[in-house]
This record gives sequence, C-alpha cells and structure tokens, in this order.
Amino acid sequence: MSAELAQGNLGESFSNYFEILPALDDAVRREAFFVRHEVYCKDLHFEAERDTREETDDYDKHSLHCVLRTRGEHARPVGCARLIRANPDDLEHPLPFEKFCGTVLDRSIVDPSRLPRTAIAEVSRLAVVSDFRRRKDEQDKPVSISDDDFRAAGPVQRFPFIPVSLYLACLAMSIREGIEHVFVLTEPRLALHFARIGFDIQQIGAPIEHRGLRVPSYLRPALIARDLKPMMRPLFDVVQNAIDEAYKAAGL
Repeated sequence: MSAELAQGNLGESFSNYFEILPALDDAVRREAFFVRHEVYCKDLHFEAERDTREETDDYDKHSLHCVLRTRGEHARPVGCARLIRANPDDLEHPLPFEKFCGTVLDRSIVDPSRLPRTAIAEVSRLAVVSDFRRRKDEQDKPVSISDDDFRAAGPVQRFPFIPVSLYLACLAMSIREGIEHVFVLTEPRLALHFARIGFDIQQIGAPIEHRGLRVPSYLRPALIARDLKPMMRPLFDVVQNAIDEAYKAAGL
C-alpha cells in the first residue's frame, strides 16, 4: 500500500486487508473475548489469565461488541471494542467512567446523570493484538498510534486503520441503536489524534490514573458521522455498510 492519502482511497485500502463486523452471535463475541484475553491478560497483565482464553466481565451482558478481522487465507481476529450500555435491570447503575471519574467530571459541559440512560454508552476494551501494535515502545498499550500515522503526506499504510475503524464501528452501532451520547476514558493523546481526523471529541474532566493517565471524553455519534472530514467519509461508509449488512443478515 503506497498510494498517498486522498479522498476515496481509505475505504478501498481498508477493505483490501480487513473486515469489521458487529458481534451479534456467541461465536463472534468469543472472538472479541479472545482478543481481549490476548491483550489485557497475556500481554499487559491488566487482568488475570483464564483457562478459557476469554476475558469477560459483568458489563458484557449489556454491551455491544465489534470485531476486526484480517482478510485472506489466514484470516483472524486482530482487534475489538465494545459499547457498554446502561444495565437494563438497573438503569441507574453507573458505567465504568462514572465510577472512576465521578469526582473529576465537569458537569457544566455534560452531566451523564441527567441524560436518558437508554441513550448513553461507553466505548471500552478497545484492543489490538500485539503483532498489529507496530511500535516496539508501545507494546505496553492496548492500542498503538502516533502523530506520523495521520500525516497527510504519508503513505496509506501508516494510517491507523485498526483503532480508527473500531471507533467508527462503535459510532455506526451507536447510530443504529439510537445511542446519542457516547463516553470514553482514554489516553490524552489518543483523544487529540482522533480530534485531528474530524472526531468532535470533547474532554469533560480532569485526567485520572487508571492503567496509565486517562481523560474522560464525550462524543455525539450522529454529529461526528455528519461532520467527518472528506478523507474519512469512504472509510466510514465501508464500516457502516458492514455493520448494517450484518444486522440485516441477522434479521435485526
């Protein structure tokens, strides 16, 4: 992949190497749990390793999941993310960021406690397997990303297809499910990188220490989809079409 970044080629380049899909059945969900185990348990030791080789928690029962796979003869899952929704059995039960950031949120920007609980979600467990986290100095992070990945003069192969496509899938699932408000607890620089490609991502509180320095941020999926930069539109279209087709095939 040596073409220059230009409107129209990100979607095509992505499709040549990857496919993304929502985890609408147990088989695909297990792929997401496997990736999480590889990253959060085996690589980073954030969680204990498990005999099942699947990393799960109580939030998974009311989450939407997506998986990124390579294409070709040796296709395999290489990335995943989830959208944690409010617990339908206890809508007031806090999402993870509400627990960790309750004392540092700037509620004058947005107050999650005042939003309809069925319309909010949190992006969580974004993970990429180690051989696709390209820089050796970032093997201690679940996602690898740098300034060079976004340089307009650089080659398409440097564009961070994996983390960007996973975030786009979360946006597409949010829009389809009627989720209007999305929160994420992420590294400060990751939020800055995504802002550069047209994600209107807003920091809504002070940094906290949670497996490294993290900041709480806020997204409006429909607005981001509407206002994406032209360079990003073909990639979002590919991701959104893949999500929609999977839902239709499942009769949803």
